[in-house]
Amino acid sequence: MVGAFDVGAVPFNPDGWGPPDAAAAGNNNNNNLPVNVPFAPFSRSDKLGRIADWTRNFNNPTRPKNPADSAFDFTNDESFPANADDDASFRLVDGKPPPRPKFGPKWRFQQQRQLPQRRDEEVEAKKREAEKERARRDRLYHMNRSNPNAQRREAAVFKSSVDIQPEWNMHDQIPFSTFSKLSFSVPEPEDLLLCGALEYYDRSYDRITPKNERRLERFKNRNFFKITTTDDPVIRRLANEDKATVFATDTILSTLMCAPRSVYSWDIVVQRVGNKLFFDKRDGSQLDLLSVHETSQEPLPEAKDDINSAHSLSVEAAYINQNFSQQVLIRDGNKVTFDEPNPFANEGEEVASVAYRYRRWKLDDDMYLVARCEVQSVVELNKQRSFLTLNALNEFDPKYSGVDWRQKLETQRGAVLATELKNNANKLAKWTAQALLASADMMKLGYVSRIHPRDHFNHVILAVVGYKPRDFAAQINLNTSNMWGIVKSIVDLCMKLNEGKYVLVKDPSKPQVRIYEVPADAFENDYVEEPLPEDEQVQPPAEGADGVDAAATTNDVEDKQIDDQA
Repeated sequence: MVGAFDVGAVPFNPDGWGPPDAAAAGNNNNNNLPVNVPFAPFSRSDKLGRIADWTRNFNNPTRPKNPADSAFDFTNDESFPANADDDASFRLVDGKPPPRPKFGPKWRFQQQRQLPQRRDEEVEAKKREAEKERARRDRLYHMNRSNPNAQRREAAVFKSSVDIQPEWNMHDQIPFSTFSKLSFSVPEPEDLLLCGALEYYDRSYDRITPKNERRLERFKNRNFFKITTTDDPVIRRLANEDKATVFATDTILSTLMCAPRSVYSWDIVVQRVGNKLFFDKRDGSQLDLLSVHETSQEPLPEAKDDINSAHSLSVEAAYINQNFSQQVLIRDGNKVTFDEPNPFANEGEEVASVAYRYRRWKLDDDMYLVARCEVQSVVELNKQRSFLTLNALNEFDPKYSGVDWRQKLETQRGAVLATELKNNANKLAKWTAQALLASADMMKLGYVSRIHPRDHFNHVILAVVGYKPRDFAAQINLNTSNMWGIVKSIVDLCMKLNEGKYVLVKDPSKPQVRIYEVPADAFENDYVEEPLPEDEQVQPPAEGADGVDAAATTNDVEDKQIDDQA
């Protein structure tokens, strides 16, 4: 075993604190003291810890020399009077300050903060991304999802889709929060009539990628019809035959079904005639256009003449959607015809590929609903015919969405779709609802982008993706029972009203709808007395820009605008 360490004898001082005077004055050979280590006397008022202060810089050349700065201060000790000067020359082994780096962010530690001289593009891009992410987190923090009455966008101020006149009488006000609790199941619908003709879908468009994009063509000679309910001759005939009590179109029904997802204002005209109910849209209504970035948190420019304003993008989106639906077809003259031709086309007129399915749903024991539903194409798989709906999403400027389709569509298609679902939740839900109403077997979504962000006339198709409507509805959390519950509640509410004309208006700033009673000639005087000339129809929505006789379309409107600028 190793011997124990001998601490030595500690002398006892009966006269005070510290070692006895005899030991201090004795020689250094005393066993009680370590060899050659002097005793530094101090009083109780002295600050302790000085001998262990290694943080002070004693080698600063700009500081005057002071013997007291020595780590071991023995200047007052009489035991070493001759070595006092030597102590002043004592230096720590590593007392030099650390060297300053020649290249480094030294500006961070200076009181006067200076920006670095070099700012390359990568640093700027990272800062922009960080700022965008911070702004997004702030918006999510301030947006209380549990409170349906909270405004979703504070910066944007929306206008009502229709001017509320002072003589209109408001009957009811329905908040969207009540819609979420509704549920109603309807049996399978029955087809009363099929009209029109369909062209076959060109399956080569399924193989399009951003690397082999295709230019979006223009179809100026094909006519698209946006006829409202009461102007539809087939619906008039079915109403005279008492086939149903409620009449509407798939566009109007999908607007009602997806009302809780809407942000922009919209309006639907309701006419109670006898025991029948007709849901109509106004001439030049916003329902004919497609909203863009409606549910986005990034507000669009408010200037109406800006190509990225909400109005300009709606016209552009409708123009893209119509042209896309005709380009992806096999245009070889081979068509699938149905019971009756297109009810809105004149003799020898070239019309777009579309089939109208007049379908009937049972809402109650003595209440039926008839709606005109549309499909745009047909495809044969394993000798079985499948109906398709064709719609196009459009990219106008990647900086608004934060996702560049040309870079992400091939590798991160799910991220692109998730961004579109966030920014265009209402539009995608309405397309899905229309596909479900028409019992389409497949819905094709095209990704169409501008050739250049500042060119809103020329576009390219980057990809086409197909989805089954029911699967896609489940993916976007679209509940069929809830959709029909909303329609059933509004129908029941309107059935309690007296005969007359009413308008259902989505509040521009609050998540709610209001029902107003309007005069019988409302929305008609301006159109009859002062029809808009064709030159002014480039600015929808305008009163009378989409009448039955004129059959004006958004595509023709956009083409006229292009020709004028050319």
